[in-house]
Amino acid sequence: MAWSRPVGWILDHLVYRTTVRGRSNVPAAGPVIFAGNHISFLDGPVMFGAAPRPMHILVKQEMFTGVLGRVLTASGQLAVDRSGGRAALQRAKSILDAGHCVGILPEGTRGSGDAASINNGVAWLALNSGATVIPVAILGTRTGGEHLNAVPRPGRRLHVSFGGALTVSRRPGETGRASMDRVGTEIRAALSRHVQDTIRSSGQQLPDADAPNPPQTAVAGTPADHHLRKVQ
Repeated sequence: MAWSRPVGWILDHLVYRTTVRGRSNVPAAGPVIFAGNHISFLDGPVMFGAAPRPMHILVKQEMFTGVLGRVLTASGQLAVDRSGGRAALQRAKSILDAGHCVGILPEGTRGSGDAASINNGVAWLALNSGATVIPVAILGTRTGGEHLNAVPRPGRRLHVSFGGALTVSRRPGETGRASMDRVGTEIRAALSRHVQDTIRSSGQQLPDADAPNPPQTAVAGTPADHHLRKVQ
């Protein structure tokens, strides 16, 4: 990912004007899961460019075609088959087990970005890898009633904020499913709070939730929960 890190920086700071906060919250070493809210197809690249450490981001496999697919593969991103995500989750766990970082947009699809609900893939990864979870608020990549496929005009002010570290674990006597549901709730609440805190500090609002919703072409989060039951 050596070549793609500068590309991410250029996107954040030359194409757009990105304010980055909370980088000191990210551990300098060890496995980290960056869990960001999802409002635009640019969220993954913007988070990638703003983070103090490189990461492998889970991206839906439909994006891995043509030139873009070769770029995603060469930059170390992970293809997610949303009809059944076992392989992607296991690959992500292997990366975390090696002490590296994974990025995930656990809302799964683009929307208002308020983290009102998330898929439990992020909880599965956190529990099974012991990785630290960092909630990431991404604002400005889509605003107001902009179309879900809207490309922000160059020069727009974006905001990326890395929240406080969250460490999770199973409790004695707790079933695997109960642990995953509890931890998913904890991560969702932490991400939602951090998004609201970032809105207050930046003055940047979330986009409308009911913007036109065409077929998805964006960076994806995790597979649906019913597919995750296969990897418990």
